[in-house]
Amino acid sequence: MALAASTTLTATAQSVTDVFANEDFIKHVSETVGGELQSFTINGATTGAFTTQTVRTLPTTRMPDIAKKVLGATLTVTQDESWSAPAADGSRTNTIKLTVAKAPVDVSAVQKLVVSGESTVVELTGEVKSSVPFLGAKIASAAEPVIGRALNLQATLAQEWLNTHS
Repeated sequence: MALAASTTLTATAQSVTDVFANEDFIKHVSETVGGELQSFTINGATTGAFTTQTVRTLPTTRMPDIAKKVLGATLTVTQDESWSAPAADGSRTNTIKLTVAKAPVDVSAVQKLVVSGESTVVELTGEVKSSVPFLGAKIASAAEPVIGRALNLQATLAQEWLNTHS
């Protein structure tokens, strides 16, 4: 299943990058959805190429009943990100990979921060896959809206964070 979202934030691409790589912000996003940040690591400075890894637990309350029966009350999601160095205009690309413990779902996405005047357009495209024979498409189809909303929520919360933490 395909993921696609676009949000415009009123901040520079570097400011948006700094928020997306801020442990306090990551914790805030996790808690906003009823989850808990387990760990966050960053390798490199946000002014160049860098990577992050976020591990969080999330509630399964918004998932279909069959998923809750298999996964339990929470699931553990690992989010690996690989950020490019900024281009001459400040734009950059972030390659995202999500893995869900105990669930046959993999997510790969590309998030682009595109400079647009005084704002930054956050464009997200990606794919949700499941390797389960015969049921993979149904599993991916059920997971896609949940994952899409979660990734979109991060951009929405980033604007609020920028407004209150600048």
